[in-house]
Parts: sequence; structure tokens; C-alpha cells
Amino acid sequence: MSAEPRAGTLRRELAAGREYRGLDRIDGPLVFVKRTHPVGYRELVEIVDAEGHARLGMVLDTSEDLVVAQVFEGTQALTLPGSRARFRGAPLTVGASRRMLGRTFDGLGRPRDGGPAPLPDATNDVNGRPVNPVAREYPRDFIQTGISAIDGMNTLIRGQKLPIFSGNGLPHNELAAQIARQARLRDGGADFAVVFAAMGVKHDVARFFERSFEESGVLDKVALFLSLADDPSIERIVTPRVALTVAEHLAFDLGMHVLVVMTDMANYCEALREISTARGEIPSRKGYPGYLYSDLAELYERSGMIRGRPGSITQLPILTMPNDDISHPIPDLTGYITEGQIVLDRSMYGRGVYPPVAGLPSLSRLMKDGIGEGMTREDHPRLAAQLFASYSKVKDVRDLAAVIGEDELAPLDRKYLEFGEFFEKRFVTQARDEDRDIERTLELGWAALGLLPRDELRRVTEAELDAHWVEREAEEGA
Repeated sequence: MSAEPRAGTLRRELAAGREYRGLDRIDGPLVFVKRTHPVGYRELVEIVDAEGHARLGMVLDTSEDLVVAQVFEGTQALTLPGSRARFRGAPLTVGASRRMLGRTFDGLGRPRDGGPAPLPDATNDVNGRPVNPVAREYPRDFIQTGISAIDGMNTLIRGQKLPIFSGNGLPHNELAAQIARQARLRDGGADFAVVFAAMGVKHDVARFFERSFEESGVLDKVALFLSLADDPSIERIVTPRVALTVAEHLAFDLGMHVLVVMTDMANYCEALREISTARGEIPSRKGYPGYLYSDLAELYERSGMIRGRPGSITQLPILTMPNDDISHPIPDLTGYITEGQIVLDRSMYGRGVYPPVAGLPSLSRLMKDGIGEGMTREDHPRLAAQLFASYSKVKDVRDLAAVIGEDELAPLDRKYLEFGEFFEKRFVTQARDEDRDIERTLELGWAALGLLPRDELRRVTEAELDAHWVEREAEEGA
């Protein structure tokens, strides 16, 4: 009787690659195969179980003696002698086309809305196409989100990557959906689309996104990729890559302006940590792999504009900070890679402010290049600077009032308290379906400054004060 072939024994060679019978080891989402032919890094692999069902995976590590692959759909029910590893000789690809807009897909790009797979115009590597740095154009055009705290103070620019730092229980999902519904270029004539990638979200959150886009009538401009919380966590690794590959086709092949929203990047990083632990790698900060920075940069840098191509990719990654800690490795490294951040504040949300965008830690580093005369309005840069400066003093006055009492404050300090209350309740706060144009946002900014004495406004010009500033009294309940 012939002996059963050992793990890694070549079973047969296929036109699309080679297949081996038997696995050497299974560890969480990883499978290990010994004594293979030379296998490429990130090569696509199919793991076939004893029943003949195939699961997709990707090669993470390759050497002369051992190949390690991650299985996107999990390794449950796989056995060492009864499984086969089929190396395809090519990277993981996804078919991309404009027909994907208006559809919902899973984390691997397969339809989950019950419809057929759209006919692809191109089949591209999910790892992206390298872009020559000198071919990149500098981001400049203003994107109107309809949200005053962003448009007025932390402006989103076409081609920028501007993350939202949130925390558990804060309304980052509502804010992400609102931005996806309302975002558009100022002239309104460009071909605009949204690619929305959700990783590790609950079923009710997924239904909220789908319902939000359907009811607002923008679903035909959205390609939705959902990797749910009960899907294998390893699938979250490939979800943003699939979404960005589709976005690159829409932007750089079809000339569309694409906004990519990715939530929650913390779930993505947790999946990375799970893989790193299973591989036995030496952990870095908080147990995350030492290559977390380069891995995140690989995703975030798949944005921008390319000289000679009419389209663009703008990224809005959303991450929840563990324990609201902005120095945690995920937000910390993200801040190094991206061009600013929008920070949601728990205390503001507790006071009924939506969206609870914190005025002082939030920043858009490219804002100065996309606002002003010919882009938004001539007074916008100096108005935003004045609002930042005045609101920063509000915090000092509130701290003082907590010690000595509001009645003991000087008249000017009480004016700043009135300004801070109006700024949060009228400028920052807006309804979840309220879409403000930039003119309305700037008008509210000037209305807030009207609560302060004119000689306190030193960051705007005298001509702008003459044109826009009107002294006013605080409104009841503002």
C-alpha cells in the first residue's frame, strides 16, 4: 500500500499555477506549506478543503523551505492532510467598472446585494499601481461637504487624505454617511462618485449605511464594500485594497473625482495585529507589528491627482481611538502620514453638539491652498484664523469660570463665553440631514464674531470688518 503523500508534495501542475496536497500547519487565519516551488510575495492562493470548496488567500511570506498564506475566509474545518494549496502564479485582482456604482459588495468585491457580478472594464491588482512621485499634482480644489465645522474650519481639498479621529459611541458613522451623501465639488459640474469601505461593522451599521444612501437618492453614485463583524477578521485586510483599486479605475481610467471613505481603520489594524501574532513576529507598540506605519502608508498614499489624468482620489479614513487616546499608535501614525485630522470630542457630544468636531485639535494642512478668492470666498482664510483664535480663548475663560464662578468674570470674558456658546450651538451644530453651502457657513462665522468687540478681531482686515462684521447681542438659548 502506498504511503499518503506528505505535506507539500506536488500533486499536479495547472495552467493557472501549481497545486500541493496537504498542509504543514494551520495557525489561526494562516496556513503553512513546505517544499513548494518559488512562490511570489502576495501571490493569490486557493485553499481547497476535503469537500472541494475553495477559499481565497494571499501569500504573506515565502522562502525556499516554507510559504505562509493568510486565508481571507478563515480556516475553520480545514484539515492538514485533507486540504490542498493551489498557487495561482498571480496576485489577487478585482474586476472594476463604472457599473459597480449603485451596488453593494462584500470585502472581497463579490456582490452581496443579490445581483449578478458587474461586467468588468478592467481587472487590476488589488495592491495598486505605483505612481511616480513627480507625476503627482498638488491638491488645491475645495470639496464642499455641507458641514460647517469642516468646510469653514478644516476644509477638505480634492486629492487630500483627511482622517476623522473618533471614539466608541461617538457619531462617526452618521458623520461619514452625511459626508458621503453631501460631498461635491464647488462647481457641481464634475463627475463625482463615492467609494465606501466598511471594515468589521455590525449588521445594523451596515443597514444604516445602505438605507442612508438609498433614501437620499445618492446610491447610484456610491460603490459600497461591507466586511461585517461576523465575517472572518482576516477579510478586513483586503477590503480597503479592493475598494481603492475600484476607486483608482474610476479616477485614473474614467476621469471621475472619487471620495473614498474607509471606516473603521482601527478594525483593520486589529486584523494586522492578529496576523502578526499568529506569525510569531516581535511586537512593537501596544502589540502592533513594527510595519504598521508602512502598511497604513501603503493605503493612504493611494490618493491624490496624477498629472495628465483628469480624475482624483480624496480619502477620508475614519478610526476609533481606543480609550479616546490620540497618542495611541493607530491615530499617532495616521497623523504622520495624512494631511491633518478631524477630531470628534466626547464632551461636546455630551452637550448635544452634532457633529462634535473639536475646534482646537482638528486641522487641515492643505486648507490654505484650497480656499480664498476664486475658490471659496476672499475672506475665508482670515475668518477661519479669527474663529480659531477666538475659540482658543474660550477654553481659557471656561477654565477660569470653573474656579472663580461665571459671575466674577470680567465683561470681556463673559463676551467670550457668549461667543463660545453661539459658536458651538449655531456654527458647529447642524442637523444630520442639513447641507449648508459655504456662503451660509461663512455668514454664521461672521455672526459668531459679532458677539465680540471689534478691537478683539485682529486676524481679519478692516475692509472685511466693514463688509461683514455687525455688532450683536447673544441670542436667548444660543
